[in-house]
Amino acid sequence: MTQMKDHVNGIDRYRMYIGGQWVESSSNETIEVLNPTNEEVIATVPEASVEDGRRALEAARAAQPAWAALPAVERGEHLLRFTAKLREHRTRLARLLTLEQGKTYGLALVEVDATIDYISFPAQCARRMEGDIFPSDEPNEQIWIHRVPYGVTVALTAWNFPVALAGRKFGPSLTAGNTMVVKPPPLTPVATMELGQLATAAGLPPGVLNIVPGGETVGEELVTNPITRLVTMTGSVRTGRHLYHLAAHNITAIRLELGGKAPLIVMEDADVDKAVECALISRYVNCGQVCTCNERMYVHEAVYDQFLEGFLAGSKKLKIGDPLQDGTDIGPKVSREEVDKLDAMVQQAVADGCQVAMGGKRPTGGMFDRGFWYEPTVLSDATNKMAIMREEIFGPVVPLAKIKSFEEALQLANDSDYGLAAYVFTHDMRRIQRLVQELDFGEVYVNRPIGEQRQGFHNGFKLSGTGGEDGKYGLENYLQKKTFYVNFG
Repeated sequence: MTQMKDHVNGIDRYRMYIGGQWVESSSNETIEVLNPTNEEVIATVPEASVEDGRRALEAARAAQPAWAALPAVERGEHLLRFTAKLREHRTRLARLLTLEQGKTYGLALVEVDATIDYISFPAQCARRMEGDIFPSDEPNEQIWIHRVPYGVTVALTAWNFPVALAGRKFGPSLTAGNTMVVKPPPLTPVATMELGQLATAAGLPPGVLNIVPGGETVGEELVTNPITRLVTMTGSVRTGRHLYHLAAHNITAIRLELGGKAPLIVMEDADVDKAVECALISRYVNCGQVCTCNERMYVHEAVYDQFLEGFLAGSKKLKIGDPLQDGTDIGPKVSREEVDKLDAMVQQAVADGCQVAMGGKRPTGGMFDRGFWYEPTVLSDATNKMAIMREEIFGPVVPLAKIKSFEEALQLANDSDYGLAAYVFTHDMRRIQRLVQELDFGEVYVNRPIGEQRQGFHNGFKLSGTGGEDGKYGLENYLQKKTFYVNFG
């Protein structure tokens, strides 16, 4: 059997995973994967072609009827065996995630653990996929609502948490009886490729899970091919809009988890020390490269100075450096393009009237002369008219503004095209209850930092997406309803 990869001149050269086999791409093109810490090539993966995408979809289609015919609990048991393999390879996968994405090793371990959760939760819910029976208006008749799989599904994942996002999608999809083709992101595909080997080792039937790396060419084929019945994507609003248009031709079901611009509101009755601690975690985790990160802060004037002093003190303690070393808090950005975009946003914010309270530039000297680095940066005196308060930053930079009332905080927070996550710090239950009706975000954290749980539901409003993931509602997104009018008269 062909191996997953070859080791050539010190670099791992991966193959595609289709139908349970490791195969070469028909394009003979490859993608170089860089270590963002030092810009060295750590691996190559195939640049999948249109033909490769079709091969993967056909393998998934061939495998789907038998997979769906298995009792749901057996599908769940297959996936639980897969999670056992993930546990065995936890540290190796975490190291690969750090090397290709730049996240700290500790966070990479958390990502692998989250992947296990994302797969095991729906697998354990296999016995709880329910339908309904309703009384009919006709005599001797019942109405049965069955939930059935879509068939072949496609997952397009983002570079910031590539393994977790893959598991978040194929866990519920496969539990529901679908098969899946995963296209990992070109910037960070390596650890995701390794999942194919674990699938084989766990005994997952060939074709149930397929992994084809590549860019727009294969991505568009996977979305537009009529074999595909559902597409799930995590990524940018620009890409999401494009995929929405592509999916329209075949009326393919689509689930999109897109960008965010999470507001963090601190009211005068908040526990300020706790708010500072949570704001630091929620801004700087993964170098700020999380769609639910704290992206803009609105602090009541009565506690503004206290909050800013604490937030600056905490930001200055953060260690930026080698993400594989203990004690590092912030690693590099994922690419030069990303760090250039971040720096341009900071310079524009300053030109628009923001004050640089700390940071505001790239570190230099020593290890920082190579790689994609940016200092933790705090910008004060921001207003909602500024681009820095309206466009997703996705880096270790945060602007803040002073507010006078809860009504002003709600108005400014909602004044955004995004609606993914929000943070509110207050002990007034009347205000908290108002958030249910008045705050236009799909995921709201009250008096706590970033981090959704598996039994919850992760979804965005407005341009932040459609569909949602996690918990019983996320599992339902991979099932369609079939109605029977059964007359037994």
